[in-house]
Amino acid sequence: MLKPLSGQDFRDVRVQPGMLWYDRPATRWFEALPIGNGRLGGMVRGGTDRERIQLSESTAWSGGPSATDLSPTARQQVPHIRELLFAGDHTEAQRLATEHLLGGPRSFGTNLPLPEVQLNFPEGPPARDYRRALDLDTGLVSVTYEQDGVRVSREVFATNPHGLIAIRLTSDRPGSLGFDLSIQIGVLPGDTTATDSCVVFSGHAYESLHSDGRQGVALEIRAHLEAEGGTVHRVGDALRLEGADRAIVYVAVGTDWAGQDPRAQAQSLLSAALEAGYSAVRAAHVTDHQALMRRVSLDLGAAPPDIAALPTDARRERLASGKADNELIALYFQYGRYLTVAGSRHNSPLPLALQGLWNDGLASSAPWTNDFHLDMNTQQNYWAAEPTNLAECQEPLFGLLENLATHGRSTAEQMYGAPGWVAHTVTNAWGYTAPGSGIGWGMNVTGGAWLALQLWEHFEYGRDETFLRERAYPVLRGAAEFLLAYAVEEPEHGLLVTGPSESPENWYLAPDGSRCSVSMGATADRVFMEAVLRICAESAELLGVDADLRTRISAARRRLPPFRIGRHGQLQEWLHDYEEAEPSHRHTSHLSALFPERQITPRDTPDLARAAEVTIERRQQAPGWEQTEWVEANFTVYFARLLNGESALEHLTSLIADASEANLMTFSAGGVAGAAQNIYSFDGNAGGTAGVAEMLLQSDGRDIELLPALPDGWPDGSVRGLRARGGLTVDIRWHDGRLAAARIRASRAATVRLRYGADLLEVRLVDGETLALGLG
Repeated sequence: MLKPLSGQDFRDVRVQPGMLWYDRPATRWFEALPIGNGRLGGMVRGGTDRERIQLSESTAWSGGPSATDLSPTARQQVPHIRELLFAGDHTEAQRLATEHLLGGPRSFGTNLPLPEVQLNFPEGPPARDYRRALDLDTGLVSVTYEQDGVRVSREVFATNPHGLIAIRLTSDRPGSLGFDLSIQIGVLPGDTTATDSCVVFSGHAYESLHSDGRQGVALEIRAHLEAEGGTVHRVGDALRLEGADRAIVYVAVGTDWAGQDPRAQAQSLLSAALEAGYSAVRAAHVTDHQALMRRVSLDLGAAPPDIAALPTDARRERLASGKADNELIALYFQYGRYLTVAGSRHNSPLPLALQGLWNDGLASSAPWTNDFHLDMNTQQNYWAAEPTNLAECQEPLFGLLENLATHGRSTAEQMYGAPGWVAHTVTNAWGYTAPGSGIGWGMNVTGGAWLALQLWEHFEYGRDETFLRERAYPVLRGAAEFLLAYAVEEPEHGLLVTGPSESPENWYLAPDGSRCSVSMGATADRVFMEAVLRICAESAELLGVDADLRTRISAARRRLPPFRIGRHGQLQEWLHDYEEAEPSHRHTSHLSALFPERQITPRDTPDLARAAEVTIERRQQAPGWEQTEWVEANFTVYFARLLNGESALEHLTSLIADASEANLMTFSAGGVAGAAQNIYSFDGNAGGTAGVAEMLLQSDGRDIELLPALPDGWPDGSVRGLRARGGLTVDIRWHDGRLAAARIRASRAATVRLRYGADLLEVRLVDGETLALGLG
């Protein structure tokens, strides 16, 4: 039975976030180590003959705003397509939807990879005693080796306080340091020049695959060289350093995305760093980074010395061979937090894109782009933020949502004749809200509503009513207003359904055998309509506003379709029990009722929970199952919500072993969704981290459940600093697979019910109180 403990009974153990390390330089992108400051990112290769830092910047977008993305015939055809679907003429409805409803972006654009900074070293003998590492605790990449009797050291980081990348190079023999500093032009048009101390690239984010080739941000990259000793002189458009003791390179990037002057922005950042000096820049970075990373620690058990001595890539390969490594899983959890911190900060201009902050050039050159996918990926990018104590990292996402709500009003009116706002499957840096350009994926009408749930999640964790009133509620109310106007009565049972829309990005077989994607009353739409309406009504009640809207919402919620179990025992994805056209499809958007929502739970709706599990089983068992990174992350959190720790761990392990690379960054598998090869995708890393958090702690605003899905493979461990809804921070320690102790700290007064298995304990906490718990 749960009972309060005296404070000294909880042993406070802090475990550092850990380190990725390697015994050789990176030879490809998926071996390089990522750094980032929330806007500027780099992939550090750590070469001994040449250092390559492949740059990315969140606002380096091609394309531009457009007022002609919507089909001019969409509004007229929507009612007709609805009538056809209700009448069972799916083939004609599909034809008309393809012809009339899709968006026609003229210059949608994509985030593009920037040129890379290179440091080319003089030719020398092979390096010895090589080590390359990323310290998650400090956010510093280090490279050390011995060459020709000289010990060489390199340190690289991206600093948020100073807004740039810093590289420090040293050697233990005075006067032995030299290299050529250059910026190598990649896919962007532009010119490179050199001054006495700086290499400068000036260009534009132009490309013609996803835009018209004439629109995109102007940008400037400045790589400034500062040396102790030796000489610096220009060699063409590069700088050559010879005979130095130490050197520092600062890399700053400016763009005109927000109306800034790119050159002035980059120069201002450089000037501030030069004035502060390297030691101060480094210290500010480490302090800033640790303030976020050290909020949470996780201990799943230390690896034996012979395993701990292996490089990270060797440990991942060992895990892939079927051998357990709980310490590597804990490292992976913290790595997802590190990437969130590096990629998305409170002052980031844009949120994490499909590739987070690190652009490998493959998504931007694929049929799909490095944009913001609103039918799973962008949401999953931020699943780890609140539970793993990184709430402020969601700030740029909220900015994007506010922009979507503004731009989406005209889309709602012009396409559907509805108030409020709507955004569909994809968006960009320019506020795109029209449907996508392809049938089968482009008509996800609740993509914006789905993403808006992140606003409510942020409020639930912090209970900041000012945030709710000023930022969250206006967006949520607009989404609710649209859905209330958009939904129509289904003639057979009088249910309130959405459509025509698609269940992302799946197809069904109509009764006549034809493959169709558009339908009325897709289950995913029902999940998000219920969520937005419920949240909007609850918010309005808390704020004491919009009584009439609350009444309308209450009436609409009573008419939403119930969840249904299909002929195979599966949770139906559509209003009717259609067969799936692609049983192995990667998307399971209807299971959003399980996570992030709790409309289906194993305790409250056990039959539906079992149907959700059948859906997962059928997908996995189908020939050609599209196993990819975000799917494994999905299944991890799904099984955690189903209180099935063994299956959750199985999919988490598969995420690391089968969908993560040597540098532990996740990838979208080649051969899936038109990808010609494995392409980096951020979502799996964040989703995996969220999955670990869900296995150890779950909360719904009323209950806090300790160790809800603890697998047998984690018999002993501790976690410190996880967040629970209601402004609570939770530490947990367990031994032999059972709770040993827990500690809950309240940032505000709260009444909660604590759960451990079948044990329940209701407690009242005052602001600032800490409560220790154990089993009695």
